[in-house]
Order: sequence, then C-alpha cells, then structure tokens
Amino acid sequence: MRIANHAGRLALVEPDAESAGGLRGLDVERASDGRFGADPQAVYDRWDEFRAWAASADLAAAVPLGTAALGPVAPRPPQVFAVGLNYRDHAAESGMELPVTPLVFTKYASSFTGPQGDIRLSPGNVDWEVELVAVIGTGGRRIPAAQGWDHVAGLTVGQDISDRTTQFAAPPPQFGMGKSYPGFSPTGPALVSVDELRAAGLDPDDLELGCLVNGESVQKGRTGAMIFSVPDLVAELSAIVTLLPGDVVFTGTPAGIGAGMSPPRFLDDGDELVTWCAGIGQMQHRFVTGEAS
Repeated sequence: MRIANHAGRLALVEPDAESAGGLRGLDVERASDGRFGADPQAVYDRWDEFRAWAASADLAAAVPLGTAALGPVAPRPPQVFAVGLNYRDHAAESGMELPVTPLVFTKYASSFTGPQGDIRLSPGNVDWEVELVAVIGTGGRRIPAAQGWDHVAGLTVGQDISDRTTQFAAPPPQFGMGKSYPGFSPTGPALVSVDELRAAGLDPDDLELGCLVNGESVQKGRTGAMIFSVPDLVAELSAIVTLLPGDVVFTGTPAGIGAGMSPPRFLDDGDELVTWCAGIGQMQHRFVTGEAS
C-alpha cells in the first residue's frame, strides 16, 4: 500500500510509469464515500481500519497525480524524532565516536514540506542529508524491537537539510534549530507500507538511498548499514516516551555530507538536489536565495 498527500488531501496511490509524476491515485475521502476524511494526518489515528479498507480498494479509477501538488506524507506529526550518527561512515567523516545508544534530537513540524519545489536558503552554510523516514501507525510504550515493524505505518524518503552555521554556533550544538528552517524537512513522494516493499522483493531493513547535487552523486548508501535499525529505534524511543500515531522518525544519514568534504561544500543559489530511495521514489528541490515559490 502507498499513500500520498496530494493538494492537502489523502490519496491512495500506485506507481505509474506513463505519467509525468510517476504516480496515479484515488482521493480517499471520495473513494471511501466519506468513511475516511481528506486530512492526510488524521488517517494514522485509524491506521488498522484504513489498511483493511485499502486492501480491497479498487484503483481502476485512479488518475495521474502531478508532483507539484504533493505534500509531506505526515504534515502535522504529534512528535518528530531525528537520529544523529546512525551510520558508521557518517560518524567517521564527522570525526565522532560511534553512539552506544541512539543520539536523538527533534526537528520542528513547521520545517516540513513536500517532495518537489523551491527551498529558501538560510543565512549560513546549508548542507544535505538523505534519510529514510519512518511514520508510526500504531503507537505504544515499551515496544520490543521484535515487534517494531508492526508499529510502523510505512517508510518514505526525506532530507534533514542543515544550516551548519546555526547548528554549531555555540556549545552545545543546536541540532533542532539548525535543521528546522522553513522547508528543511522535505518528505515524499509517498509513504510505502512494509508489506508493499516486501511484495516488491525489497528488504525494508536494507534499502538503497542517496542524493545528487546538480546531477553529481554525493551520497549513496544502504539502510542495512544503520547502527540502530528502524525496529531498534522504535524500541529505544518507546522505552522513554509514548509513541503516537503519525509520529515521524528521521533515521539518520550515510556518509557524503558537504561538511565532510575537503574542502567543505555547501548548497548555493540555483542548486538542484535530487533525493531517492529504492522502492519509495525520489524528491527534487531547487535552492533559492529569495522567497521560495
């Protein structure tokens, strides 16, 4: 199963190689005769019920969806978690020791945006970080890692765009602030359920992902190299806080960030960032110095 946020409305979608946007879909509120509302965020509160309905939904009437109208798959999450140094190669390029427990910080929902469009550059040095992003379907406390996937609604791809100047302006680092300028948390193009990935012959614990700047590949890795897997993160987070339906978890980035290059490289006016993950799709953003369109 795949869902998307299309023009602020929940859509049940499937890949469509013949359409420009690569997706075709059904408006869920209309297709369900009002059983489920249009709000993409609200569906996570009724996730099991929605999954059961979606399993028998007829996509024959699906129509091509324009990518310009796609928004974040969870636009107003109750909680946003982000994980730092979750790949060994990224920890090495950052000159930091490997964490023994997840290094968790938060990003702010006001920074969320969709998978395509312009993003306004902040005043400092702006960097890229491709990430696998998990959305919680069934919340809970003290969830064992062995049951972690059962609590995940699905996976999408995201960017943890970072203003390194703000992030490291003073000790201790301001991770949340440096990574939460408007547009700095894009996700999309769709949320893909774990069973959908498995049906396509993909391992949700080992997906290839990466990003390109102006056509040049700068990051490429596999989520199987994460220090803490998605089920591990569900267990670690829920040992302390109550996970809620619709929570978003940015799971960390592999090596290849601009700050780790010699010399360091950062995004500039007009740069194009393409972000992708196998089985999920890709995002495309342009960075601008004026107001983003």
